[in-house]
Amino acid sequence: MDDISSLGQPGDSGPGPIRRTALHDTLVTRLRDMIIEGRLEPGMRLHEGQLGEQLGVSRTPLREAIKYLASEGLVELVPSRGAVVKRFSPKDVQDMLTVLRSLEELAGRLACQFATDTDVARIRAMHDRMVECYQTGDRLEYYKLNQAIHTAIVALSGNTPLVEIQAMLQTRLKRIRFIGHEGPEKWAAAVSEHEEMIAALEARDQDRLAEVLGRHLSNAWERVRGAL
Repeated sequence: MDDISSLGQPGDSGPGPIRRTALHDTLVTRLRDMIIEGRLEPGMRLHEGQLGEQLGVSRTPLREAIKYLASEGLVELVPSRGAVVKRFSPKDVQDMLTVLRSLEELAGRLACQFATDTDVARIRAMHDRMVECYQTGDRLEYYKLNQAIHTAIVALSGNTPLVEIQAMLQTRLKRIRFIGHEGPEKWAAAVSEHEEMIAALEARDQDRLAEVLGRHLSNAWERVRGAL
């Protein structure tokens, strides 16, 4: 298998269309999880040969998966280096969290106005599954449910531009948000904030939900800044 250093080289015609298949989606998920968990560290060059052997796949689907992660902002295609796991500076992270906080505060207010009882029950069920993962120590599945809850609340806003921008920032912050749960105290604090979040949504208390979401994302910066 070849190295992926040709990705992002001068003269490339661009990323081209990305083929979506079951294998593609599986590879994207595997690589994204490896980035989130830190097995592929920020700044690390992605060698197609090594990854292909590790994942048991050939060059073409792996290249497609890497291009997809580049479109999400988790990977950079760097001239002369190839594909590299994106590294964000502390200021990058703080700036993104500042914008994300404002977006989710607004989304929380709108969600309280528009959510149906069925919508709220669905998010409560996700929260309950997330708490079960916390109790069993399943950190990655906990994290995925955590992010899904944020996505679901934002979706209830019914505001497409808000949904799209929040999704882009949330994706770029995946690894950063994951390390915000490292250590029992940080993890417990994050769970407690989610408990408040769900209670506010169930009460349709838009001021309370906006405040909790804002505080949650402000605290997210405090939980990760030392690691950056």
